Amino acid sequence: MNDFPARAVVDLAAVRGNVRTLAAHAPTAQVMAVVKADAYGHGLVPSALAALEGGAAWLGTAQVGEALHLRRAGVTGARILTWLYAPGAPLREAVEADVDLSVASRWALDDVVAAARQAGLTARVHLKVDTGLGRNGLVPEQLPDVLAAALAAEAEGLVRVVGVWSHLAFADAPDHPVVARQAAVFADAVAVVEAAGARLEVRHLANSAATLTSPALHWDLVRPGIAVYGLTPVPQLGGPERFGLVPAMTFEAQLATVKRVPAGSGVSYGHEYVVPQDTVLGVVPLGYADGIPRHASGTADRWGGPVQVGGRRLGIAGRVCMDQVVLDLGPGATEVAGDRVVLWGDGSDGVPTAQDWADVAGTISYELVARLGARVPRTYVDSERGEAGAGQDATAATAAVTGGVR
Repeated sequence: MNDFPARAVVDLAAVRGNVRTLAAHAPTAQVMAVVKADAYGHGLVPSALAALEGGAAWLGTAQVGEALHLRRAGVTGARILTWLYAPGAPLREAVEADVDLSVASRWALDDVVAAARQAGLTARVHLKVDTGLGRNGLVPEQLPDVLAAALAAEAEGLVRVVGVWSHLAFADAPDHPVVARQAAVFADAVAVVEAAGARLEVRHLANSAATLTSPALHWDLVRPGIAVYGLTPVPQLGGPERFGLVPAMTFEAQLATVKRVPAGSGVSYGHEYVVPQDTVLGVVPLGYADGIPRHASGTADRWGGPVQVGGRRLGIAGRVCMDQVVLDLGPGATEVAGDRVVLWGDGSDGVPTAQDWADVAGTISYELVARLGARVPRTYVDSERGEAGAGQDATAATAAVTGGVR
């Protein structure tokens, strides 16, 4: 490993393959690979390029800066939609970079129009409708006014209304009645926009869960996020393999200190774990500063976050610290400093998964991968091509791994 004794190894072949799988689940729709939040912790540019190679026609980012970063990195052959910004965002730069913009309020439309006027270009906009999530978006009562203003700006050549979209509150519970209610509100919104004369290119509602479980919601475009990286949004229905997904990230570290301690020794802050017998402790130099949830601490009653070391499944012993966690390796342990520890991976051969960690920490797998700290290096491999590159967002290595797609 590098100067940091842990790394997240991302298999770009898995990203490509997952996009192909998702496209097969939604054969009547285009695929937008959502790469927000540094591609859910997997690395923005490398993951975006791999997703495009897998057949994604669009990329999705929450922040305008993420979309601009992709364009500056040479990702020019795909449509990019960005959707979350506040007044003062660099919208002119986005218009000039050929980025599609979501409009979720009247002020946002006004700012997009102003940006297009300054740029001397036509901005492509997607009207975001709040169909029941209660988050970003126009409530249906606001839609006619904003739509009229958007079409007026379209008549001036300043914008083009190319999409209508929304987001689901209960997609991970496909039979929940709110899903059907949101679908009906969305259909009504689409009808209003089309009746007003907008020439829509895409209508989109489905996230990862709906892409995998609700074909009626696929419309023209699906927007998978977590599933692109091989993690399931519906763990109650089974693991990723049920949907043909392969986790892309393996999070691994090296043991640091390894030492024998007598029975009764307390471990980590507060001594919430006390060794019941003479044993061997191993320190893993990762902690909550690196994204290890403190809720994954271990106590006398239960192991904490699961790891694999020496072919054995163990768990964190004692509290998660800022920079380290401790493992009770057992009295017969033969591990030494430098030996490999796998925190999560694809689940093969007993390797824990991000979902296993989520279950212990009382969270979701999304949070586990997305919260990995910046000091954890991302290393890229390609199990289909036998290639590897190193470095977070390293352009040269990424080009080698992904065949230079731009």
